[in-house]
Amino acid sequence: MPFGRRMLEYWTLDPEITYLNHGTVGAVPRRIQACQQKIRDEMERQPSRFVLREVAGMVGVPRREPGRLRVAAESVAAFVGARGDDLVFVDNATTGAMAVLRSFPFEPGDEVLVTDHGYGAVTKLATFAARERGAQVRTVAVPYPAFDPARFTDDAAAALGPRTRILVIDHITAESALILPVADIAARCHEKGVLVLVDGAHVPGQLSLDIPSLGVDFYVANLHKWAHAPRSCGFLWAAPARQAGLHPPVISWGLDKGFLAEFDFVGTRDSSASLAAPEGIAFLRELDFAAVQSYCHGLAWEAAQVLGRKWSAPQLPRKSTTGFMVTVPLPARFGSTPEQAARLRDALLFEDRIEIQVHAGYGGLWIRVCAQVYNDMSDIDRLASAIQARA
Repeated sequence: MPFGRRMLEYWTLDPEITYLNHGTVGAVPRRIQACQQKIRDEMERQPSRFVLREVAGMVGVPRREPGRLRVAAESVAAFVGARGDDLVFVDNATTGAMAVLRSFPFEPGDEVLVTDHGYGAVTKLATFAARERGAQVRTVAVPYPAFDPARFTDDAAAALGPRTRILVIDHITAESALILPVADIAARCHEKGVLVLVDGAHVPGQLSLDIPSLGVDFYVANLHKWAHAPRSCGFLWAAPARQAGLHPPVISWGLDKGFLAEFDFVGTRDSSASLAAPEGIAFLRELDFAAVQSYCHGLAWEAAQVLGRKWSAPQLPRKSTTGFMVTVPLPARFGSTPEQAARLRDALLFEDRIEIQVHAGYGGLWIRVCAQVYNDMSDIDRLASAIQARA
């Protein structure tokens, strides 16, 4: 299937907007929107039966066949190389991380290690969970913009102290868009008895995943970004040995009945996004996931080269640490503060009709380009022209 702007017919995106920000909240294809609505229509015909019996199996005689949420979880688990019994749905990656960190048996003086490229909300919740128990958060720096995976692995291992209990690390960083060597880092952590929680918010649908092979203890991710699920839809994977004592942020009828029972029913809710997630994966496979990966990675990398040359960028990421997103430094004239980043982001959207992420850091402003199959180099050219016009 030919990719590029003609693919926009599969989405309901505003055709007047150049959308280069798929990674922030995703964009749900028409087909998956229709699938979710069909599920909702079915739910409203017999709401009690649907929610309590078919989805969660909360009432009535126990059924032999698995509930619909478990069937959907099996499909998602197969996509990420896991067992369905080790995976539960959560609203988003941050919710999954909250479940892990609020359940963790911290003691006074224990440490949580995070990175300075971690997603802001997850870093805040690590701080919150730690201070509840008298623990503390320490930060290890990611070498940037000259990122070296081997050097960072050594730095992370060296930062592990005698009271470090868990490392929280992104698989793909949100702003800098770096692919981090989580498997290598996890191996070094386990040598020192430190557990690993991976924030893979951007990974499903972008990288091929085999979660158990990473050797991590917990993995949280979103399906509503690159895997085409409706919002909000994410998952929490926990290694079998780490599931005992793990509780969802909302405690409900499944308390103490096991990992799946606790997370599969957290009160009355609309589970249609989770139930539609397998349709998003099916759509991705029909597009040919390998072809999608090749196209989007190639477009992101080409965008980095073109924009880097136009803006005389002193440093660009390695191709091997780039996925479907790439972050490029803007010319110094655009400033260096969060306020200047916000103004530029607003101007690009409201004046130039370009939706894109802009952030401040490391002495300047940075722009993050997200490449989806509905984008092509004409979108990058529009961005470059809009930036040039602001000289």
